[in-house]
Amino acid sequence: MKHWVMLGAVLALAGCGGGDGSLGNSGGRPMASGPISSACMQSDRKARSRALCGCIQAVADDTLSGSQQRRAVRFYRDPQAAQDIRQSKRPGDERFWEAYSTYAQRAEQICR
Repeated sequence: MKHWVMLGAVLALAGCGGGDGSLGNSGGRPMASGPISSACMQSDRKARSRALCGCIQAVADDTLSGSQQRRAVRFYRDPQAAQDIRQSKRPGDERFWEAYSTYAQRAEQICR
Protein backbone atom coordinates (compact mmCIF):
# COMPACT_ATOMS: atom_id res chain seq x y z
CA MET A 1 0.00 0.00 0.00
CA LYS A 2 2.98 2.29 0.64
CA HIS A 3 3.73 2.10 -3.08
CA TRP A 4 0.23 3.36 -3.96
CA VAL A 5 0.63 6.35 -1.67
CA MET A 6 3.99 7.19 -3.19
CA LEU A 7 2.66 6.63 -6.72
CA GLY A 8 -0.08 9.16 -6.02
CA ALA A 9 2.44 11.65 -4.70
CA VAL A 10 4.76 11.12 -7.68
CA LEU A 11 1.89 11.50 -10.13
CA ALA A 12 0.85 14.70 -8.41
CA LEU A 13 4.40 15.93 -8.93
CA ALA A 14 4.95 14.56 -12.42
CA GLY A 15 4.46 17.28 -14.99
CA CYS A 16 3.79 20.86 -14.05
CA GLY A 17 4.85 23.98 -15.95
CA GLY A 18 5.16 27.64 -14.91
CA GLY A 19 2.38 30.24 -14.91
CA ASP A 20 0.96 33.30 -13.22
CA GLY A 21 -0.10 31.66 -9.96
CA SER A 22 -3.86 31.52 -10.47
CA LEU A 23 -5.43 28.08 -10.67
CA GLY A 24 -8.05 29.17 -13.16
CA ASN A 25 -5.72 30.58 -15.80
CA SER A 26 -5.80 29.14 -19.29
CA GLY A 27 -2.38 30.23 -20.53
CA GLY A 28 -0.13 28.16 -18.27
CA ARG A 29 0.29 26.41 -14.97
CA PRO A 30 0.10 28.11 -11.59
CA MET A 31 3.26 28.92 -9.65
CA ALA A 32 3.82 29.67 -5.95
CA SER A 33 6.40 29.28 -3.23
CA GLY A 34 5.92 27.85 0.24
CA PRO A 35 6.65 24.86 2.45
CA ILE A 36 5.59 22.19 -0.03
CA SER A 37 7.51 23.82 -2.87
CA SER A 38 10.62 23.99 -0.69
CA ALA A 39 10.32 20.35 0.39
CA CYS A 40 9.76 19.33 -3.22
CA MET A 41 12.90 21.14 -4.40
CA GLN A 42 14.97 19.63 -1.57
CA SER A 43 13.74 16.11 -2.31
CA ASP A 44 15.71 13.56 -4.28
CA ARG A 45 12.89 12.98 -6.75
CA LYS A 46 14.12 13.08 -10.35
CA ALA A 47 10.93 14.74 -11.64
CA ARG A 48 11.36 17.83 -9.46
CA SER A 49 11.70 21.25 -11.05
CA ARG A 50 10.87 24.81 -10.03
CA ALA A 51 7.86 24.75 -12.31
CA LEU A 52 6.58 21.44 -10.94
CA CYS A 53 7.20 22.28 -7.30
CA GLY A 54 5.70 25.76 -7.76
CA CYS A 55 2.61 24.28 -9.36
CA ILE A 56 1.94 21.80 -6.58
CA GLN A 57 2.48 24.60 -4.04
CA ALA A 58 -0.11 26.75 -5.81
CA VAL A 59 -2.60 23.88 -5.62
CA ALA A 60 -1.72 23.36 -1.95
CA ASP A 61 -2.31 27.06 -1.27
CA ASP A 62 -5.78 26.72 -2.76
CA THR A 63 -6.59 23.37 -1.10
CA LEU A 64 -4.76 22.96 2.22
CA SER A 65 -4.43 25.16 5.29
CA GLY A 66 -0.98 26.26 6.39
CA SER A 67 -0.86 23.66 9.14
CA GLN A 68 -1.96 20.93 6.72
CA GLN A 69 0.81 21.98 4.31
CA ARG A 70 3.41 21.81 7.08
CA ARG A 71 2.14 18.36 8.01
CA ALA A 72 2.31 17.17 4.38
CA VAL A 73 5.94 18.33 4.07
CA ARG A 74 6.91 15.38 6.25
CA PHE A 75 5.86 12.98 3.47
CA TYR A 76 8.83 14.09 1.38
CA ARG A 77 11.28 12.98 4.06
CA ASP A 78 9.28 10.07 5.44
CA PRO A 79 6.90 8.35 2.98
CA GLN A 80 5.88 5.92 5.73
CA ALA A 81 4.30 8.87 7.57
CA ALA A 82 1.74 9.17 4.76
CA GLN A 83 0.89 5.49 5.08
CA ASP A 84 0.57 5.76 8.86
CA ILE A 85 -1.80 8.71 8.62
CA ARG A 86 -3.83 7.07 5.85
CA GLN A 87 -4.36 3.98 8.01
CA SER A 88 -5.01 5.88 11.24
CA LYS A 89 -8.48 5.80 12.76
CA ARG A 90 -7.98 9.05 14.68
CA PRO A 91 -10.58 11.62 13.54
CA GLY A 92 -7.96 14.35 13.03
CA ASP A 93 -5.85 12.06 10.87
CA GLU A 94 -8.91 11.02 8.85
CA ARG A 95 -9.84 14.68 8.21
CA PHE A 96 -6.29 15.49 7.21
CA TRP A 97 -6.06 12.50 4.87
CA GLU A 98 -9.31 13.48 3.15
CA ALA A 99 -8.00 17.02 2.58
CA TYR A 100 -4.61 15.71 1.44
CA SER A 101 -6.22 13.25 -0.99
CA THR A 102 -8.30 16.04 -2.51
CA TYR A 103 -5.13 18.14 -2.84
CA ALA A 104 -3.20 15.30 -4.50
CA GLN A 105 -5.97 14.67 -7.04
CA ARG A 106 -6.18 18.38 -7.91
CA ALA A 107 -2.40 18.70 -8.19
CA GLU A 108 -2.30 15.74 -10.56
CA GLN A 109 -5.00 17.26 -12.77
CA ILE A 110 -3.66 20.81 -12.77
CA CYS A 111 0.09 20.18 -12.81
CA ARG A 112 0.28 17.67 -15.66
